[in-house]
Amino acid sequence: MKLIVIVRHAKAVPYGYEDDFNRNLTERGEKDAEKISSELQQRGMKVDIMVSSPAKRALQTAHIFAENLGFDKNKITEVKDIYEGMTTSQFLELIHELRESGETVYFFGHNPDFHYFADNLLKDLGIDMPTCSTVGIYFDVARWKDVEPRKGEKEFHFTPRMFR
Repeated sequence: MKLIVIVRHAKAVPYGYEDDFNRNLTERGEKDAEKISSELQQRGMKVDIMVSSPAKRALQTAHIFAENLGFDKNKITEVKDIYEGMTTSQFLELIHELRESGETVYFFGHNPDFHYFADNLLKDLGIDMPTCSTVGIYFDVARWKDVEPRKGEKEFHFTPRMFR
């Protein structure tokens, strides 16, 4: 089995769009990322691979998750195309290229793309993805190359509101 965890970056400052790439998380965003990643840690969730948009807010979210899940933040792979925009087909290509020894991968990025990815990987997502939404999707496959659209089963979908 392979598990894909799709994490929309936590709440970022609502200004600085002229330099969108470098927008920081807000204090609430940091707390939300802390709460959700702590919940995952308490549930015994593991991480083998982390892939993030290089945008500051996505990396800050990834670093908080890495710390709480015991993953070396220096091993987070940055993929520029996550920030610049990908199709679901391109996202699948990224999944298919993951190292097979990893069973669980976390992706950190942005809407609307991340909502589309989750919706297209699952049989039915059914809800929106506000900031710091974290969706776990299981695939009953042995290899990343066998992950296909609409074949994933939703294991969990956490949102910050669930923990307030």
